[in-house]
Amino acid sequence: MSEAVAAVDLGATSGRVMLGHVGPDELRVRTVARFANRPVRIRDSLHWNMLELYREVCAGVERALREADLASVGIDSWAVDYALLRGGRMLGMPHHYRDDRNAAAVADVHELVGPAELYEVNGLQHLPFNTTFQLAADRRTGFLQLADRMLLIPDLLAYWLTGEQVAERTNASTTGLLDARTSNWSGALLDRLAVDRNLLPPLITPGERIGELSPDAAERLGTDGLAVTAVGSHDTASAVVAVPARDESFAYISCGTWSLVGAELDRPVFSEQGRAANFTNELGVDGRIRYLHNVMGLWLLTESVEHWRRSDPAIDLESLLAAAAEIPPGRVAEFDPNDARFLPPGDMPVRISAWLTEHDLPVPGTRAEFVRCILESLATAYAESIDLLERITGRALSTVHMVGGGSQNALLCRLTADRTGRLVLAGPVEATALGNVLVQARAVGALRGSLESMRDLVRRTCTPIRYEPVSSAGAWHGTR
Repeated sequence: MSEAVAAVDLGATSGRVMLGHVGPDELRVRTVARFANRPVRIRDSLHWNMLELYREVCAGVERALREADLASVGIDSWAVDYALLRGGRMLGMPHHYRDDRNAAAVADVHELVGPAELYEVNGLQHLPFNTTFQLAADRRTGFLQLADRMLLIPDLLAYWLTGEQVAERTNASTTGLLDARTSNWSGALLDRLAVDRNLLPPLITPGERIGELSPDAAERLGTDGLAVTAVGSHDTASAVVAVPARDESFAYISCGTWSLVGAELDRPVFSEQGRAANFTNELGVDGRIRYLHNVMGLWLLTESVEHWRRSDPAIDLESLLAAAAEIPPGRVAEFDPNDARFLPPGDMPVRISAWLTEHDLPVPGTRAEFVRCILESLATAYAESIDLLERITGRALSTVHMVGGGSQNALLCRLTADRTGRLVLAGPVEATALGNVLVQARAVGALRGSLESMRDLVRRTCTPIRYEPVSSAGAWHGTR
C-alpha cells in the first residue's frame, strides 16, 4: 500500500515542502513549495524569522493537501537553535547560531563544567554555538530567567501545528544537554549549568506521533485529523537514513551549507582521541550514533558568490564551476576551512586571502581560482576527517556516500574521490526529504522493517553517480 506524506525540510538558507509517495517498491518525492530562509539583523543581533517560516510551512502543507490525501507531516531543520517560551508564547525571535553573542558565553559554561567533563556526558564536539552556550548567553541578558520552556526549531513548528510541546531526540542530542549514554536529558548536567529541568520538554523518538493538527491549524489548512509525526528532526539524521549503503563499511558526507563527515555506529565513542579531533556523538534514527565531524561546507562558496554578485549581478555559479574544473591540479593553495574566521557572514574571499597570506601561501588571482581553492580545501578536509574516523573507530571505510545538495557538484565529488582515495557515490540529492518521508511512511504502516530495509528501498529507486579515485598527484602540498 502506498501512502502520501509531506516532508517539511528547513535549511539554513532555504526551506521547502516535499510531497512523498512511499510503498514497498515505491519512493518518490517532489517539491510542492520552496521558499527563502532569510535571517533578520535587528540592531546588533542576528535572528531567524520564525513567523515567516511558519507562514511558508503552512502554505506549503496546504498545497500538498490539495494534491494528495496526506497521512502525515514531518518536520526537520538545522540543529542547535531554539525559541524560548513563556505560557506557550514565544519570547522574541530565536537567535541565529552565527550571531556573535556566544563567544563570551563559552567561558561562562566552562567555568561551571570544563570541556572534558562536558564531553564525558554529552559526547559532543566543541562548537561555540551549541545550545548550551546559547542558553548561557540568554542567561547573561536575563532572557533565560523569563522562560518556562525551550523548543528547538522543528519542535516549535510542531507545537504551533499541534499544541504539543516535545523534543525529538536526534535534534536534542545536538544541544549538549542530553546524556549520550542514556539518550535522556542529563539532570546532573542541567543542575551544574543552572538550567531549570522544567525548561526542557519530554523527549520523543523518530516515528512517534506528536499529535494531530490543533483546531486553529486545522482551520487554517482546511483539514482535520492530519497527524504530525516525529522524524529525524535534525536534517542530518534524516539525510543519513537515505544513505544507500549496503553494509557498515561506509563514510557519509551530508553536504550542504555545512558538511557533516561521519560514520554510523551502534554506540557512542568517548575517547580522548575523538574529543581532541573534535568528533561528535549525535543520535540517529533507530538509536544509531552519527559519529561525525563538522566541516564548514559550501557556506564558503555561497558566501563568496554572494559577495561577488554585489558588484557583478551576472555572476553565474555553474560557469565558475566549469572554469574551476579546467584549472590544472596543484595550481591553487589550500586553507583550513574550519578556521573560526569563516563562521560569520561576510566577505569570504578577503578572509581566505588573509588566511593564505598569514601562512605564506599564494592567493588566488581569479574568481575561478578562488572556487577551486575552496573545493580543494574542502576535499582535503573531508579526507583528513575520514582517515581520522578509521583510526578512532577501527572500522575500515571503503566507500564514501555524498548526499545532499553538494552531491550535485561534480568537481567537489571528483576531488573528494581523489583526496580520500576511495570510491565516492554521489546522491541522492534529496536525501534529507527522503529520510523524512521514509520514517513517516514506516510510522503510518506503508513500510515495515529496519533502517537497512529503508536503505534498500533507496538503492532500488535512486541511482548514485560513481566517482572512482584517480590520483591525488598535483594536489597542493604546501603547509596548511
